[in-house]
Amino acid sequence: MDFFSKRYVRIVAILLFVVLLAGCGLKKTEGGATQNIATQGKNLSVEVLDIGQGDAILIRTAGQNVLVDSGDIPMKEKLVAYLKKAGIKTIDKVIITHPHADHLGGMAAVFDNFEVKAVYDSGQTTTTATYKKYLATIKKKSIPFNVVSPGEQVDLGDVVSLKFLAPQKPLFSGGKDDLNNNSIVAKLVYGNFSMLLTGDAEQEAEARILKEYGGELKSTVLKSGHHGSNTASSEPFLQAVSPEVVVISVGENNDYHHPHPSTIKKYQNAKLKIYRTDQNGTVTITSNGQGYTINKEK
Repeated sequence: MDFFSKRYVRIVAILLFVVLLAGCGLKKTEGGATQNIATQGKNLSVEVLDIGQGDAILIRTAGQNVLVDSGDIPMKEKLVAYLKKAGIKTIDKVIITHPHADHLGGMAAVFDNFEVKAVYDSGQTTTTATYKKYLATIKKKSIPFNVVSPGEQVDLGDVVSLKFLAPQKPLFSGGKDDLNNNSIVAKLVYGNFSMLLTGDAEQEAEARILKEYGGELKSTVLKSGHHGSNTASSEPFLQAVSPEVVVISVGENNDYHHPHPSTIKKYQNAKLKIYRTDQNGTVTITSNGQGYTINKEK
């Protein structure tokens, strides 16, 4: 082989090496760490379900199904029908942000219709029959039960992670909004995409989270705290999260007048894209770890 032929082979080899490196898909995450996004075609899907005045969020990765809250008791059949239509048979993780009925109420039906592999709980207790039945079923079925700790991170597969930020210890006590303020708050991260899940955390909880995790709160999407109530989404908290999109899980013509006009005004002033389950139906956010798309049911 002459000099020019050898040089040509070397150039081709170098070019192939560069192409292979580019194909690894190295991307910077919001936290500054580098991850290998080797999941082309394996999208993350987050579905904020239209189940009336309550919360139920289905997270699907290539490897796991995760349900965050289960709506209220009157909506349990609608929740089960939605999950079955989506082809769900096994739920790898159920996360109950707090034991109010509009977040916990559908769990009896979920336990009856799907295999639940693990439950993650805030550790906040209550004396309702719904909560007692929830605990009894977990014990009867020998389902692993985990009380979350701030800073704890769980792997959802395919470099998707969920980091718990609240509730912090000691739990709030002595106030009428303790169950809300002791909600699980968690940040879902997939490459450059992130979503902050807030349960019903109100401004007291937001202040705690801001103090402890202020630099980590920035997220692409915010699930509006407490259904868009004026007791959540404080200005400092919104500034720290700095989302592009907010999704409000809320029932049509609900008795609580959620979302509150003052909260909507805050979102508008921050120039956020606003989606509401009462107006848009189920809101589905899909990401490949880089960009994202949002689809409305109606």
